[in-house]
Amino acid sequence: MKLLITRDMPDAVAAEAAQAFDCTFRPGAAPLTEAEAAAALTDHDAVLCTLGDRFTAAAFAQAGLQPRCRLLANFGVGYNHIDVAGARAAGIAVTNTPGAVTDATADIALTLILMTARRAAEGERLVRSGRWTGWEPTQMLGRHVTGKRLGIVGMGRIGRAIARRGHYGFGMEVGYANRSPVADPGMPAQAMPLAELAGWADILVAAVPASPETRHLIGAEVLAAMRPDAILINIARGDVVDEAALIAALDQRLIAGAGLDVYEREPEVPEALRRLDTAVLLPHLGTATLEVRVAMGRIALANLHAFAAGAPLPNPV
Repeated sequence: MKLLITRDMPDAVAAEAAQAFDCTFRPGAAPLTEAEAAAALTDHDAVLCTLGDRFTAAAFAQAGLQPRCRLLANFGVGYNHIDVAGARAAGIAVTNTPGAVTDATADIALTLILMTARRAAEGERLVRSGRWTGWEPTQMLGRHVTGKRLGIVGMGRIGRAIARRGHYGFGMEVGYANRSPVADPGMPAQAMPLAELAGWADILVAAVPASPETRHLIGAEVLAAMRPDAILINIARGDVVDEAALIAALDQRLIAGAGLDVYEREPEVPEALRRLDTAVLLPHLGTATLEVRVAMGRIALANLHAFAAGAPLPNPV
């Protein structure tokens, strides 16, 4: 089976793939363009792709009605870079890598909560600048995290993992907004509409998948409903939050701060956002540990092995 791997992978994943398949390893970190994606569909039996690779409706159209490729094995949980309906119409299956990313992404959410509430990034910049003059009773006063109200937007695997950490680790009261009922949140938790949750929470965390329905889910209306001392955290996908509305809310002090690991037009981050001390900005580190990336790769490979064997795919989307 001829397999294209679109980005550099951990050594263990690359070695396992090379043993099992006729692999083409595309070097570098840049995502596939639409034209490259179309070529990949015509030249390979399967593609191990990832965030940003542009498998759009136009790419499928360029590849024709019956492209050679039969599987897009996505390295990651989110697959909003793939037109899944277009893939299905072309007879191409799509898989992803759930499970492996849950704890690492939840850990980054807690990292951002603490960094934003306690002004850690701002403090680190102060020390590096050489301008720190020593401890003072009123210096860089942040916000206490323990015992606060934690609002989760999207109570899936990752949302529940964040809620568990907040509740059991920091004694937080948990509320959530979810499009469908949650039978067992795993801790005492109150369901409420998003607008109500935004006004209730001290810390509001976006943890929903990217889809047309969730684009700009957190926009000017939700931000206006938040309290001036509340903070927003986004570890979902960049376009879940209306970036322009968030910049305006931070500029006008409608909310106290934001911690972001994802952006609307990655890797572009607006200068207006970068200049704000109230914004903590990470370079999409959600799953960035070697153990997790290897586990993600092995889940993607499990889907490829199943496909090659004609077996049911473990993780279809």
